[in-house]
Amino acid sequence: MTSTESPLTIDSPMTPSFARELDELQLDTPEDIPEHIRQKHEWVRQMRLSFCIRPEFEVTKNMIHEDGTLNQDYFRPKKGKVEARKWTSTEKDLLIQGIEKYGIGHFREISEELLPAWSGNDLRLKTIRLIGRQNLQLYKDWKGNAEAIAQEYERNKAIGLQYGMWKGGCLVYDDEGKVEAALQ
Repeated sequence: MTSTESPLTIDSPMTPSFARELDELQLDTPEDIPEHIRQKHEWVRQMRLSFCIRPEFEVTKNMIHEDGTLNQDYFRPKKGKVEARKWTSTEKDLLIQGIEKYGIGHFREISEELLPAWSGNDLRLKTIRLIGRQNLQLYKDWKGNAEAIAQEYERNKAIGLQYGMWKGGCLVYDDEGKVEAALQ
């Protein structure tokens, strides 16, 4: 054993698969650990030391202990309050303005100009709820004001309720094609 190696004991920090393997063997003393498991554990430790600590990435210095074992605290979720963003009526009005100006499908432009705190994908999801349709492909480049959007929502909701395909506040397609036929 070299100076960088640490002996593998029953209490050594190890991967869950190694721990399960040792549990299955029902070992009582460190001397009972089979050599192939010792070698496997040592190989993993050496790989961690070789590849997990990267000087060019400051964050990696805390992932692994000096002996090659994982720093479990590094991988635990951080405690603290994550503030949830709330969608306001002002932001809804700005999204409607963006749909009037750019059309559905141009969410990046709407985000950049009117709602920089929300990503294009966030705005796509908000539009799905606003229009009431999961698939926005038929609305590509469609421009509408608040009244037209409300009419589309009501139309989509009526079709969804008629065919039992109103899920999570929006119309989804069915396997039989009834919804698609109703939309034509």
